[in-house]
Amino acid sequence: MAKNARADKSIAAIRALLIDTINKASSGHPGMALDAAPIMYALYHDHLKADPKHPDFFDRDRFILSAGHTSALLYSTLHVAGYAISMDDMKSFRQLGSLTPGHPEVGLTPGVDATSGPLGQGIAQAVGFALAEQSLRARYPGFIDHFTYCLCGDGCLMEGVSQEAISLAGHLKLNKLILIYDANEATLDGPTTDSFDEFVKLRFLASNWNVLEVKDGNNVDAISKAISKAKKSSGFPTLIIVNTRIGYGTEKEGSHTCHGSPLGKELGDKAKAFYGVSYPEFTVPAEVYDDFKPFASRGLAAYQAYQEKLDQLKQSDPAAYASFMECLNPKPIESVDVEIPEKMMSTRAASGKILNALHRQMPSIMGGSADVAGSTMTNIEGEGIYTPENGKSRDLHFGIREFAMASCCNGMALHGGVLPYCATFFVFSDYLKPALRMAALQHAHTLFILTHDSIAVGEDGPTHQPIDQYPMLRAIPNLRVYRPADFKEVIGSYLSAINDDEGPSALILSRQNLPQLEKTDVDLVDQGAYLVYGTPKTAKLALLATGSEVSSAIEVAKGLDGVCVFSLPCLERIDQSKADKLFVLPYEKRVSIEMGSTLGWAKYAKHNIGIDTFGASGKDKDVIKAFGFDVDSLEAKVEGFLK
Repeated sequence: MAKNARADKSIAAIRALLIDTINKASSGHPGMALDAAPIMYALYHDHLKADPKHPDFFDRDRFILSAGHTSALLYSTLHVAGYAISMDDMKSFRQLGSLTPGHPEVGLTPGVDATSGPLGQGIAQAVGFALAEQSLRARYPGFIDHFTYCLCGDGCLMEGVSQEAISLAGHLKLNKLILIYDANEATLDGPTTDSFDEFVKLRFLASNWNVLEVKDGNNVDAISKAISKAKKSSGFPTLIIVNTRIGYGTEKEGSHTCHGSPLGKELGDKAKAFYGVSYPEFTVPAEVYDDFKPFASRGLAAYQAYQEKLDQLKQSDPAAYASFMECLNPKPIESVDVEIPEKMMSTRAASGKILNALHRQMPSIMGGSADVAGSTMTNIEGEGIYTPENGKSRDLHFGIREFAMASCCNGMALHGGVLPYCATFFVFSDYLKPALRMAALQHAHTLFILTHDSIAVGEDGPTHQPIDQYPMLRAIPNLRVYRPADFKEVIGSYLSAINDDEGPSALILSRQNLPQLEKTDVDLVDQGAYLVYGTPKTAKLALLATGSEVSSAIEVAKGLDGVCVFSLPCLERIDQSKADKLFVLPYEKRVSIEMGSTLGWAKYAKHNIGIDTFGASGKDKDVIKAFGFDVDSLEAKVEGFLK
């Protein structure tokens, strides 16, 4: 036990409060929450730089609870530390509309820096937080300086995304990242020995991390000293292994049976008696609140120091101040300083030119690809690859780690000061989809650049030809999916995605060259759909197409009488209440054309031309013809609809 009696009382109060919270909800996860209470006390009481009165001030330390099911512990700690989480909020734990949901949700609860719950993603997001801090510290030296802390459990380390992220963090020498591992040797189904017996310490050492260990998870002094040592660590991120007993102090201590089930009143009261708690439910003694006053004072001092730094920077270096403010509060961009070509060009190549222009225009934009920069066209001229030694670069190489790449970018977006993008082939959105969903759930302003968008990939065959990925992405709430038809629409897609900071966007781009179309419009992309050929009032049929199929649809329309064409660069942008007026022709006279699954297209058109099988390997033109997407085949199908 801790030598400090005051710490013992505070930890007991936190444990008692989370027991009451979970019991009242008849739902929750007391196991790790109880054994990790000393970790949270040591971190918040002794180290974390954060201000409950200004919970979002920029140069604060960040804390990510990767083991999000332990949320009752986080809320209890935030409550006693002075955040705007009342005792009534604690009593409404896991109830509809409360500030204390089942898993932490960023933007809802003060003091929560990231949404977590899907195990492993919290670690990967923490790597993104630390990467954003490292980048901004290099570009604004002496001004940005804070730590990223993350608490995880055994389950987080079993998920594959965690190792992807751990490897990347070690490679990038994110020495301001401190991961605390609650090693309680239990998961939901049983002891970890049932499924997990690796030597975690060696795993992290092999990934270029420092590793510290605390033998007794109730020794607050030892935990605090380990955190102090980690903060002084030079060169690499640090893992602190804290050995604990799940459900400490309960009759279920050491058993997986307390992982996710409330203790109930009888066992809860016995546990509270063991901790020395005799006061009523949902009570925190005044001395516990007093014990956390130094935390609030330390945070307020840090907030005030940060404000003074801002004022000093504004006076001493107005250009750097303006650049930093642009990172923190980016203004909408109205155009991209890039020349629109006349020649045919793939939309991935167009994206590459636009990205380079945006790097010159926007100090906040930063990103890269999962080892396919040459194919996704995300190489940035003149910057060199981002490394700890080349920290001013904003051109990242994530390696072949699609899932961690996307999660890291989410962390960067949530950290602030950075507009992150990540790139891979469209079909490999399967690898990063859970992180894409989390981006949407968190309203993270992350850009996903997904190239090689159809069967036109050709010889690489069905493993690399996206079919089902279209409806998969479009089904995710709060995600905008753009599939531009030419250079102008790529510009419009970037402008729309960048200026809408309410959530993530995905840009779906072609490998093959496409013509520059006469009637495409940068400004109209934002409305989701618009006319690019023909006269709807006199037309007999409307073709609704996306991406490369827009130019094909126009060629079809030119060969037939009474056909008009609409480009639909972003279905999510279409105002459904005005859709019928926009397309003019009735639903029965509309035909959708897209080289992917037809799922979802019935919403817009009665007739749907798509692909509901896997693709095939062959020359791109041969594959396109085999699936009926050459102009002649499309014309025959459309002519059939006309008749």
